[in-house]
Parts: sequence; structure tokens; C-alpha cells
Amino acid sequence: MSENAAGFNGEAQPARKRVDRATEQPRTGPETGNRVNDRASLDWKRRLEHAADQVPPGQPVLIAGPTASGKSGLAMEIASRGGGVIINADALQVYGCWRVLTARPDSADEAALPHRLYGHVARDADYSVGHWLRDVRRVLTDDTRPVIVGGTGLYLTALTEGLAEIPSTPAEVRAEADRIRLSGGIDRLRRDLDPQTAARIDLANPARVQRAWEVLRATGRGLADWQQDTGQPLLPLAETHALVLHPDREALNRRIDDRFDLMMAAGALDEAAAERPFWDPRRPSARAIGAPELMAHLEGRLPLDEAVAAAKLASRQYAKRQRTWFRNRMAGWQAVTTA
Repeated sequence: MSENAAGFNGEAQPARKRVDRATEQPRTGPETGNRVNDRASLDWKRRLEHAADQVPPGQPVLIAGPTASGKSGLAMEIASRGGGVIINADALQVYGCWRVLTARPDSADEAALPHRLYGHVARDADYSVGHWLRDVRRVLTDDTRPVIVGGTGLYLTALTEGLAEIPSTPAEVRAEADRIRLSGGIDRLRRDLDPQTAARIDLANPARVQRAWEVLRATGRGLADWQQDTGQPLLPLAETHALVLHPDREALNRRIDDRFDLMMAAGALDEAAAERPFWDPRRPSARAIGAPELMAHLEGRLPLDEAVAAAKLASRQYAKRQRTWFRNRMAGWQAVTTA
């Protein structure tokens, strides 16, 4: 079993830099030792241990939380204790072109416990929440208990609340939306939305705004109107043990910064360089946090230290959007908090 699969038991770790998935921080190294052992991180680790203790055996488990909050470690701890297949619910960890930057489980994790829907989508594929639900349905045909974990709130609410069958976006509409967004026109996309949809979606999330604009443009109906026709959920919330993680904001921001430093040490820049010949900022796969900033450095538009700082800021902003979603849409989930 890999050291990640060992979960929270504190046994000795190899010297190479890897993430402790319970805290999403580097496991070893003098330069980060003070952070790894700080009081907030240790308190959060104990709370995740307690959350794992409370999971009923055999019941499907859902885990939501912001980036770097320790979701993956909790999922592995639960699966290693009581069995289960770990299913990805992160919209960026589905892409095969990113492992380091999206903090996908590494090969040791995947060898230790069964993982599904990680890295199975090509960089140029158009992959939506509907595609993900169809993939999850196939995985759920197995009798193994699912432990579904990720930070994409839309995936998890669609799973537990149902999803409207909205027609696919025509290529010409997607191209028009891409042109507007990439030319700095996200405000125009927002202005064009119908009031009901604008009141419902996260207007700070460019991907969500663009998707809503495309639906309205392509069908003449707002996204909110389509969502009135939502079908039955694949996995109703009442049939699951659903956890949403709410770590301390300042401690989470420190973990985000530390984790990005670890990603850089683990080869994030090399990963971006390998992806550069295929890079297209219009693709959903290009939304990997940190990828645009590292590409800007590789293209000579940004010094490396500024690219790293910008990537850390983007990660913290992403975590803020996630926390807002979880507060607004997951009131019925069991909260794991710092206090």
C-alpha cells in the first residue's frame, strides 16, 4: 500500500516531496516543516479523521470541498477502512494531459485503491456534466460502494438533484462565445443573460457564464428555464453519507500556496511545457488552475516568479468561488468545519 493509502496514521514517509492528502501540504522538507506542523493543519487533520470515523459501513459516500482541503486523503481513508471505489467529481482531473497541476492521484495512489474517472478524457474533448453523469452511471453498475470526491459542485448537485436534458451547444455558437470571452467580453456575456439565469448561476465563474450564454443563444431558452425540467437524480442525497469540507480560510490559503510550491517542485512547469504544442486557451482543459499562468511564462510574457504568484492567486480565488457554491447549494450536506 502506498503512503497515501496509509491515510492519517502518521507512519514514516519517503523523503521525496509528495502531498499529504490529509492536509494537502508537502510531507517532508525543512523549507515547509513549520507549515506542515502548524496548529491549524493538525487540527484539520484530526477533524478529517473524526469525519472518517463517522461514515456508516457500506453506504455511498460523497465528499465536496474547496481545492487543497484534503478531500482526496479523506476519500482514500474511507475507502481503505471500509472498501469502495473512489470516483472523481472534479471537472479538471478528468483530463489526461494534466496530473501535477490538477493534483490528480498519483500512480501509487491508483495502485493502492481503485480510482475511476481520472485522466480518461482527451485534452480536446468537449466534456460536460452530462458526460460525467453518464460515466458515473456506468461505474455505479458495480456493486462496490462508491466514494465520490471532488470540488466541482455542479457535478455533485447534478448527481444528487438531477440534471435537465439540455441540447448540445452547436460548434458555431461555442466559437462565438469563445471569441467574446477571450477578447475580454465576459461582461457582455453576463449582460446578455436572462434575469432568472443571472440570479441562479455563479456570475464570477467565466465557464458557468459562458455555458449559460451558449444555452440561451442556441435554444432561445434560459438555463434556469431548462432546469425546471430536471429529471430524477442518479444518486439521491438521502441515500448517501454526504460531507462538505469547510476548512479555516487563512489556513486553506496557506495550504494552497504550499501545495503550488510542491507542484512546481514535482514538475508542473515541465508538464505545462509538454502541453504547450497542443495548447488552446478556448478548450475546457485549458482551465486547469495555474496552466494559463505557466503558459504565459513559457511564451515569454511573464517572469516565473510572477507566474507562480498569479497561479497561487487564481487558486485562492477558485477556492473562494467553491466555498460560495457549497454554502449556497449544499446546506443539506454534513459540514466538516474547523470550529
